[in-house]
Formats: sequence, C-alpha cells, structure tokens
Amino acid sequence: MPYCSHCGSKVGERDIYCAHCGGMQPEPPATPVADAFSPRTAAILCYVPFFGWIASIFVLVSDKFRHDFTVRFHAFQGLYLFVAWLLIHQVVAPVFQMMSRGAPIGRIFELAVLAVWIFMLFKTSQDQRYSLPILGELAEKSAAEQSK
Repeated sequence: MPYCSHCGSKVGERDIYCAHCGGMQPEPPATPVADAFSPRTAAILCYVPFFGWIASIFVLVSDKFRHDFTVRFHAFQGLYLFVAWLLIHQVVAPVFQMMSRGAPIGRIFELAVLAVWIFMLFKTSQDQRYSLPILGELAEKSAAEQSK
C-alpha cells in the first residue's frame, strides 16, 4: 500500500488526494505497453492476418522481448509471412491474372497465405513453435542474429 507524498499517511493505490492531509498524490508511472502483453500473447498477435506485421515490429523493437528467442522467432516469421502475402498480392496475382485471362490463380495463392496465417494463429495459441518451410529458417537465423 502506498503512502502520501506529503504527510506519509497510508493512501489507496488509486487515490488522487490523501484522506488525512488532502495533498494531491503524484500520478503513478505509466505502464509500458509491452508489459501488458505476455510473451504468448505477443507471439499470437504477430500472426493476425494483414495486421500482424505491426505487432511483429513492436515485438522486435521492445526491450521486454529483446532476449526472448521464441517471441522474436514468431515476430520475424509473422513479418516474413506478411511480406510473402504482399509479394503475392502485388506481383504474382496480377501476373497470373494477365497470363490466365482472368482465372483466379493469384487469389488462390492469397487464400493459401491466409490459411497459413490461421494455421499459425492456432499453433501459436497452443504454445507450439512451428517453423514454416523457408520462412521459418529465415526467421530462426534472424532471431539468432538479434539475440547475440
């Protein structure tokens, strides 16, 4: 239980004023956003389709997860998965659409990446570290280099 910054009497953690002297209490220090997430939650958020790249970057720059290899692995793998989707969406799908005269081959690849995102959400929520082919190897190398 905290004490009044003016008179030293006991005050509640959320009290704005001291009940004994009426002195205004200092605001508690703000909790960093990274402290609000457990490592498991941070890893799961890295695989949210289309928006997981934001969580991945957040994990990679936060001090809390700087030495957590598993969370950094998921952050890199989620980021690489987003880059793969971006390449398919911006490059592969339009090329296949021009070549196949409107057949949705590119969209099938995009749906495959979406299915992988959902699969990784499931695996990570079960606390399983699953390494995707190629992307997982890159993520392991990247996470290992960053842990040094």
